[in-house]
Amino acid sequence: MVSFTDEQTAFAKAVADFCQREAGTRAQRDALTDNGAELHSPELYRKMAALGWTGIVVPEEFGGAGAGNMEMCILLQEAMRGNAPIGGIGPTLITAAAYQKFADEQLKKDVLAGVVDGDSLSISMSEPEAGSDVANLTCRAEKVDGGWVINGQKTWCSNAHFAKSILLIARTEKTDKKHEGLTQFHIPAGTPGLEVKGIDTLGGREVNDLYFTDCEVPDSAVVGEVGNGWNQLMAGLNTERLILAAMQLGVAERSFADTLEFITDRKQFGRPIGTFQALRHRMADLATEIECTRQLVYAVAQQADDNPTKLLPREASMAKLKATETSKRMTIDAMQMMGGYGYATEFDAERLMRGAIISTVYGGTNEIQRDIIGKTYGL
Repeated sequence: MVSFTDEQTAFAKAVADFCQREAGTRAQRDALTDNGAELHSPELYRKMAALGWTGIVVPEEFGGAGAGNMEMCILLQEAMRGNAPIGGIGPTLITAAAYQKFADEQLKKDVLAGVVDGDSLSISMSEPEAGSDVANLTCRAEKVDGGWVINGQKTWCSNAHFAKSILLIARTEKTDKKHEGLTQFHIPAGTPGLEVKGIDTLGGREVNDLYFTDCEVPDSAVVGEVGNGWNQLMAGLNTERLILAAMQLGVAERSFADTLEFITDRKQFGRPIGTFQALRHRMADLATEIECTRQLVYAVAQQADDNPTKLLPREASMAKLKATETSKRMTIDAMQMMGGYGYATEFDAERLMRGAIISTVYGGTNEIQRDIIGKTYGL
């Protein structure tokens, strides 16, 4: 069973209290997000930064809290359960982890200090012909005197429309092996030659197309080793999948709590609808699935803390798979149990469902996660 220290329990309560105080009502959330048009509130995020939370896993030498994966998951779970409009936190923490592992000292200092202060980051991997087949990249960076010139298109890039910088994965060499010849680059927002265009989605303004046209960056923009971008990406999978899992665990818990309140208050045929067996049994099953998810997510987080350099492909993929599938099921069932009210924008149910459905696609589709898990068993 998951066991938190007294400090971790107190931290979870502090995050929950903050979310209730700052974004506990629909009116507060609407004011922070232009009536729901935006998924990330820089204002609220800066308030969290002032409390030291956005730098939760940033090392102390760069101004962060230097905490572990357990604390990171607590923050993300409680923030999403509290319905805090800080959708940019996931991509930011994923990207920050890559800078922490591979950037040179000056770039690491600049970027991580910004994360601690509340800056958002973005990472750009996918292309129109490189989604699940992420190594099939064609966006190219060519070496010139003193730097690199980048040309090509990226897509599905979260946070790019408000991020302080983008971590770009581009091809610097074409070989017979597509996983070779990839390099990571630091691209500050507003760099000449970069155009960011939003993509309209079911969830709102979340992702973007990026167009690079003779975009010049200096040699100092290289993050890590030239040509070693694929291995650097693989080194961050524990963190990425844990972040996504913890966030969707929080979404599932929020959806469950909202649904429970609704079916307890809503009456039909002279009694609360939650007392009917069809709903009571459905909620019992969902509660069990959410608890199983919570145990799995934190078990993997503890393993990652105990073995910081160990890749956990099976465990991390299981956490991402389980949490996102549970979140999707919970939010869709919530819509059904709430009936027409679940479909109405007056309630949060429809927004939670829109956000949960895409979670089984991003960060490696759940079909890819199943494939990874199967391969760890020699299949």
